[in-house]
Amino acid sequence: MRRAAVAIAAGAMAVSLAACGSAKESGDNADSTESAKKGNDIKVGLLLPENATARYEKFDRPLIEKKVKELTDGKGEVVYANAKQDASTQNQQVDTMVTNKVDVLIVDAVDSKAIAGSVKKAKDAGIPVVAYDRLAEGPIDAYTSFDNVTVGKTQGEALLKALGDKAKDGQIVMMNGSSTDPNAAQFKQGAHSVLDGKVKVGREYDTKEWKPENANSNMEGAISALGKDKIVGVYSANDGMAGGIITALKAAGIADIPVTGQDAELAGVQRIVTGEQYMSVYKPYPQEADVAAEMAVALAQGKSLDSIAKDKVDSPTTKAIPSVLVPVVSLTKDNINDTVIKDGIYTVNEICTGKYKAACDKIGLK
Repeated sequence: MRRAAVAIAAGAMAVSLAACGSAKESGDNADSTESAKKGNDIKVGLLLPENATARYEKFDRPLIEKKVKELTDGKGEVVYANAKQDASTQNQQVDTMVTNKVDVLIVDAVDSKAIAGSVKKAKDAGIPVVAYDRLAEGPIDAYTSFDNVTVGKTQGEALLKALGDKAKDGQIVMMNGSSTDPNAAQFKQGAHSVLDGKVKVGREYDTKEWKPENANSNMEGAISALGKDKIVGVYSANDGMAGGIITALKAAGIADIPVTGQDAELAGVQRIVTGEQYMSVYKPYPQEADVAAEMAVALAQGKSLDSIAKDKVDSPTTKAIPSVLVPVVSLTKDNINDTVIKDGIYTVNEICTGKYKAACDKIGLK
């Protein structure tokens, strides 16, 4: 499950960063915290945005906790809080961790703009901040995520491949993520760069809070507006929303049209097995989590990030943030064995439960 940071950084070098051209050179980051250098007895604050999406509790939290323990000979402590999709709650959680004097923060922001003031509070208190998965605003010290524009391109390319000649005649619905999530804007940008001019977008939505029930409602509206015979495919920015979308499609009697996704959630992988969902984007969470833990421990101990972060990105408020972007993979029924099973994310038995067994057998998933 674990990956060496150097290997990750090397892999990420292949990913082009738009911000790199204008990013100024940064120092070795050793002065990013006012606190003295520490040993292994450190306290890492981990703030995740919500628990409705399966990945955060199943992957991110335990993986980061495990890596911090590994890097600190079992002495490092992770203090965890989940904002449950509430930006105000997350700001309060940062305040609490600052008061409790954690040595470093890993923050996956509910709202990238709303968190900026809390990031500054942490910085003023001498606590460095690692932006995790989403590029939060404010004086961030490090960032790790996936190449989000590439994620959108990967989804768009897969949808066009699935549509084939139907792309010329029909319309698609685009179900983007939340407008408060900077990643959602980048997914959308990447998808549009591939889809525009090649297929007509009949309806497009920014889905509040990424909630499947909101995607379901939006999809019902799109079907009503466009007519069920006019929709040939759906761009869904993640698997959770794909579930809500597919429920709406079934209710309207629409079948056998491609629906995209992201996150390789178990339910999404199972829908791919049965053909209800065409694809997902597999994001190797173990790599991302390991990098975040390595960055956090290094910053807490007053060490340089030079051996971990080979790239830099700009946020709207901060230039040249040391960064690692982890490559992603288009997941279809053809490569389930080579991705989520090979990496130990799921076992065949977890995927191929009772009602999915026949479909698993059909595609050779045993």
